[in-house]
Amino acid sequence: MAQTATFAAGCFWGVEQAFREVDGVSATEVGYIGGDKANPTYEEVCRKTTGHAEAVRITFDPAIVSYADLLGVFWNLHDPTQVGRQGLDVGDQYRTAIFTHNEDQANVAAASKKAEDESGEHRAPIATTIEPAGQWWKAEDYHQQYFEKRGGGACAIRLK
Repeated sequence: MAQTATFAAGCFWGVEQAFREVDGVSATEVGYIGGDKANPTYEEVCRKTTGHAEAVRITFDPAIVSYADLLGVFWNLHDPTQVGRQGLDVGDQYRTAIFTHNEDQANVAAASKKAEDESGEHRAPIATTIEPAGQWWKAEDYHQQYFEKRGGGACAIRLK
């Protein structure tokens, strides 16, 4: 039975593309989560007035890829020590966050964050928040599978 995972790791275009390439991921959707305005637009999110993060919602088959494995991809995609930014993308909409869909995901995410923080691979503490997934707002259609439509290179992701 398919499950859902939601991650924010900076510009959602590159994050979505990376997860689309993971075996066991059957669908991705970019959107906005963690804010306080109903049905925000990209322009509103970019103006930093809604509190939302750019995020990717992933549908995956846990018989093929575990939630813990998806967290491993997440940690390797970005710098989880940066607060309110990723690289040149500055603003809280680019924050690092894990939005959990159930208690099991929250527990696995917390253990994964602790292990990542203690790994010695980072110069600063992990800034990633772990929050219950709230209302999801799908981003405009032109953002969906952006790299497949227009080619890559518009936002940087970091691979360890």
